[in-house]
Amino acid sequence: MIDIEVLNLLNAPTKAERLANLAAILPKTKFPPMVPQYINNHIHTTYSFSPYSPTAAVYAARMEGLCTAGIIDHDSISGAEEFLEAAKMVDMPVTIGMEARISMDGTRLEGRRTNNPDQVGVSYMTIQSVPHDKISTLTEFFKPFQAARHDRNRKMVDNINGLLNLDLDYDRDVLPLSLAAENGGVTERHLMYALAIKLVKQVGKGQAMVDKLAAMGLSLSEKQKNQMLDENYPFYEYDLLGILKSAFVPKIFIDATVECPKLKDMVALCKSIDAYLCYAYLGDVGDSVTGDKKAQKFEDDYLDDVFECLKEEGVTAVTYMPTRNTPAQLERLRGLCDSYGMFQISGEDINSPRQSFVIKAMENPMFQNLIDATWKLIEHEKQ
Repeated sequence: MIDIEVLNLLNAPTKAERLANLAAILPKTKFPPMVPQYINNHIHTTYSFSPYSPTAAVYAARMEGLCTAGIIDHDSISGAEEFLEAAKMVDMPVTIGMEARISMDGTRLEGRRTNNPDQVGVSYMTIQSVPHDKISTLTEFFKPFQAARHDRNRKMVDNINGLLNLDLDYDRDVLPLSLAAENGGVTERHLMYALAIKLVKQVGKGQAMVDKLAAMGLSLSEKQKNQMLDENYPFYEYDLLGILKSAFVPKIFIDATVECPKLKDMVALCKSIDAYLCYAYLGDVGDSVTGDKKAQKFEDDYLDDVFECLKEEGVTAVTYMPTRNTPAQLERLRGLCDSYGMFQISGEDINSPRQSFVIKAMENPMFQNLIDATWKLIEHEKQ
């Protein structure tokens, strides 16, 4: 985590202010050496949900010794130009992309759960290595899907108010936490963050919050309870939203429909802009390797079918997070990627102040192909 005062400067209200503040900070900054194995192509920013603006994300990644980094936001690529400008200022090569939920209707995976904890028949995919002159093309394509998501978000806020008898307002309490006015995405995390702020104002922190969550029917692990008792943690509401995201979202969730583009349309779009459309492998979660996922079955029982579907529909790349899976899962996945000729990409999503930008798994020589792939993404964007 970068210094809180620096973070506040790099999270200033406007892009111009953020970049100007970075320029002022750099002469006084001593960055550590870049580590060739440290890459991360899946960093969220304030254009979806994150404690980091694009400028702050670049600075934090460079401060942790990454040799390259990649921006990925939900339903939005609007932070990419700022990310590129900040990266140029700190002399770090980067890659840009975005993440979206894709409807699998009309494919062999229709109505089946893949990598989405909340909904069957909808898969998370990333669009990687977007040519810089195609940023506006993606922005325009996703505008109607963003509008549809606002409609569903408003209905989920109504569900929250119905369950908790609160006066949570989407326009007043949720949208100001986002960059929706600049075509940023608004996700369930924004709803839960707004709820977290409301709950803290209502009952306070510490034991009072533990009691409130129990009254809401949420069961806390010992780790989560200790987080709620730590009243002095500067990002207390982030910890609270993490609990709410896992345990409370299912109570208010409404399935996404019209806000999810169809797979065939996404394949066609990515071909037209010369970007990679990547299936994001999740894998069944038992005892979560990273401790942030509840036990749940995903695509492992029919992973062969997933790859057949990707082949049939024209998807040519897979992205995965090595520290989130077991060795057996990774061996099987990587074998299937090789068998089906899938380009392999990696990155581990950053959206919490407790997370490190460093993927220690990349120190393992078996993942050298993922490091090499990152440089291919960067070179591809320049063509």
